[in-house]
Amino acid sequence: MAKLVTIYGGSGFVGRYIAKRMAELGWRVRVACRRPNEALFVRTYGVVGQVEPVFCNVRDDASVRDVMHGADSVVNCVGTFDATGKNNFTAVQHQGAARIARIAGALGVTHLVQISAIGADEESDSEYARTKAAGERAVQEHFRHVVILRPSVIFGPEDGFFNRFADMARFGPVLPLVGAETRFQPVYVDDVAQAAVKGATGEAAPGTYELGGPDVNTFRELMKQMLGAIRRRRLIASMPFWMAGLMGRAFGLLNRITLGLAPQPITLDQVRSLRRDNVVAEGAKGLEDLGIVPTSIEAVIPSYLWRFRPSGQFYDVKASASNLRH
Repeated sequence: MAKLVTIYGGSGFVGRYIAKRMAELGWRVRVACRRPNEALFVRTYGVVGQVEPVFCNVRDDASVRDVMHGADSVVNCVGTFDATGKNNFTAVQHQGAARIARIAGALGVTHLVQISAIGADEESDSEYARTKAAGERAVQEHFRHVVILRPSVIFGPEDGFFNRFADMARFGPVLPLVGAETRFQPVYVDDVAQAAVKGATGEAAPGTYELGGPDVNTFRELMKQMLGAIRRRRLIASMPFWMAGLMGRAFGLLNRITLGLAPQPITLDQVRSLRRDNVVAEGAKGLEDLGIVPTSIEAVIPSYLWRFRPSGQFYDVKASASNLRH
């Protein structure tokens, strides 16, 4: 019988790419998620019955154990940007990760992959970064031979980074940025998936890998690339951290008063995160150590950001027609 992998958060942005690659290798894939009825699309990644979404709550031992029974490998992709509520930073990124690793060790799982983040640091000002680091430590305590992946900002068709700012750029002449000079090393989602698959199949040696793309750019430079891809001109305005901090506090207060109904365009924790560069540390193991060639931003973002162009998919056609008239 084919081997089985359980992917926690397997219907999310990164998890779905891992699920697809594992299915292509012939593995049976169990996609553990909170809303399996909204994850039925993962079934198309394999033959009938090969890839199945199942319900799981990472805050509950029995739920985590039930979907892990019989698994040869486990991948934990679960993460959150929610500082409050039941599925907050600590519950998901620290306690949830620890629970998955503890149960994986008890059930005799062969390989475990933990998706963390560059910047994970228990001394960080950011709660997101602190809980990511606490999750790493807990996982290593329960599962000695774990593969930990720390990606920088991840980009791809479903990302919440380039898509978000491209959408913002459609309205108004100014694109405001917090931390415009902060450096990032964006990594393509399928490169992260390849790394996770190597960990799940035992091809990658245990340890921590920091995953970044081939280029390091400031936030401002990345937005200029995005604007070029969507064929728009906008003034990029750098917002001071102190002002962004006040906005983050105000949005957070409004969100609590409205019981979560009011959106939070930026949070105080995100402002704190943006004060630090998000790049691969010097000497850290990375994609090259896994035999993966990093994919550039330029090779990918035009393929999915075209919908934010002034005329969408017809922009280039209209531009060519305009040249012919002249």
